[in-house]
Amino acid sequence: MAALGRQVFQWHRLTPVTGTVVAGHTPQLGEQKRMVAFLLRKLTTVSDGGGLEEPSFVEPGKRVQEPEHRTGLTRCLLEKQRTAVEPETVVRSLRDLGFSDVHAHELLRLQPGTRPQQLLDIISELMLLGLNPEPVCVALKRSPQLLDLPVMQMKKRSSYLRKLGLGEGRLKRVLQCCPEIFTMRQRDLESIVGVLRERCLFTVKQVTEVLHRCPHVLREDPAELEYKFQYAYFRMGLRPADVVRTDFLQYPMAKIKQRHVFLERLGRYQTPDKKGQTQVPNPLLKGILRVSEAEFLARTACASAEEFEVFKKLLAREEEETEERGAADDSRAGEEGEEDEAGEEGGRRGSGSRDGRTGGQEPRETEAEFHFLTAFGNCILDLLGLFFILELVFEE
Repeated sequence: MAALGRQVFQWHRLTPVTGTVVAGHTPQLGEQKRMVAFLLRKLTTVSDGGGLEEPSFVEPGKRVQEPEHRTGLTRCLLEKQRTAVEPETVVRSLRDLGFSDVHAHELLRLQPGTRPQQLLDIISELMLLGLNPEPVCVALKRSPQLLDLPVMQMKKRSSYLRKLGLGEGRLKRVLQCCPEIFTMRQRDLESIVGVLRERCLFTVKQVTEVLHRCPHVLREDPAELEYKFQYAYFRMGLRPADVVRTDFLQYPMAKIKQRHVFLERLGRYQTPDKKGQTQVPNPLLKGILRVSEAEFLARTACASAEEFEVFKKLLAREEEETEERGAADDSRAGEEGEEDEAGEEGGRRGSGSRDGRTGGQEPRETEAEFHFLTAFGNCILDLLGLFFILELVFEE
């Protein structure tokens, strides 16, 4: 308390000097009053237990600079306010694109960690491909990972799909059946397209039709896709245009083989010859693959379900035996190849050892051949001499 009294006494003793200094710097009465009020606040702070700080003088017409922590707090508040407003802006933008309020809020809740601007960019790229709001919502609900794609990757994939002819609304069916067309690797997509163009002999327009009508081919292995086309072309006698028109590539290979071979063994299907002719009229593909199993048996095969079940088991057993024989043939061929290599290696080693034993002399087979040729030459010479003597005798 005594210390506080001494500080107050010293403050009052310094007040006239401070007032003089203030009066010298601020001749106006208003400035003096503000300075006195400032000093009184300092005095109150000292009486509350704080230390006496030196007053900071500010020139007239200039504002006091705010502390750094207050500036950072203001910046954080502005950012929070901007973040709070941004989703509403996204909702308005989606509404302008044709989305309803329900769809807009559903899209915002799909990936909580996705930035609203990222959401707008992805949706804009999808709509530039010709999609309507409803298919976009369905595709994003089925594959929310599309929202995590970089915008640049999305633009490159969209450009590639346009080159394939999948723009202008054709992408709707592809996204419904295979939404991972945007997330799959570029080389995998190019591999499928390469098989369709180079191995399946499809034109550019037919490749577009296949991708549009049978998007499931994007999920298949390129080798299996090529085998399916070869089966249709060589075993069933279908042309590439027929494969595209009948959506042949969308059906699983097991279903195709079971129904085709069953009809073939019943005598109701025959592979066309080079001229495309058959001895029996083949049923249409829509009656083989597009119908249910019951309708296929009743109208196309004219057989019972029990017969078809027994046939499927027999066909599966035949395929297993064929695979086992193929594996056995491969292993046998590998063993024979190893034996041939071992025999050649042994022959080379034996030849080297014989050369080492003879000290550089010729092998026995070479010596025998030399003696045989020598004897044969001597016989020829003897015969020629005999013919010459006989000729002289007849001339005399």
